[in-house]
Amino acid sequence: MNPRARAHLQRGGTVLYLLVVLSFALLCLVVYWSRHPILRYAAESWVVDEPAEHADALLLLGDDNFYADRATRAAELFRKGVAPAIVASGRRIRPSAGIAELEEHDLIERGVPRERIVRFPHDTDSTIEEAAALAQFCADRHFRSVIVVTSNYHTRRARYLFEKEFPKRITVSVASAHDGDFDPEHWWEHRKSQKLFLEEWEAMLVSMWERKPASPGEK
Repeated sequence: MNPRARAHLQRGGTVLYLLVVLSFALLCLVVYWSRHPILRYAAESWVVDEPAEHADALLLLGDDNFYADRATRAAELFRKGVAPAIVASGRRIRPSAGIAELEEHDLIERGVPRERIVRFPHDTDSTIEEAAALAQFCADRHFRSVIVVTSNYHTRRARYLFEKEFPKRITVSVASAHDGDFDPEHWWEHRKSQKLFLEEWEAMLVSMWERKPASPGEK
């Protein structure tokens, strides 16, 4: 190759390199300028709020937060006549008391009659275990439809697990409760919100792995 051709190729390579660098820099700028809408969309798409118009019961999941936001949403739906009863589901903390009793207290404070609350204390340690326990509870009472009430950041994983654990004859829908620690529009601005969001993603991946069908060799 003669020197002129070699120089031409070198100039062409330099121009191509500069174009690649410039394109990458522009891409970084676009991502930076649009990061807030992207982060907001990621959180909002994670929230599921599709309660049925009517159900046999509302399932209030434990653990509610410091502000009792889940109980507030469940009481709101109850007052609208969406369901005739609320199942207060919660872990036992002591032999005679636990989260279910706290939830009952919160519901009564928000106008739900005591006789419309069914306490469901249990010893589960995860959402999937709670879903399995509630599935048996609801099947024993011949419920045909339920609305799961939980925190906004927890709704997508809850829907996935409850639909997997509940028998097909019981229709499951999910209602999202506002959470004082997680605002989908600004979650990246607060450390606790970041932690909740990232932990939910991790927990969802673990749940999907645990629920994956076993291969023939694993059966």
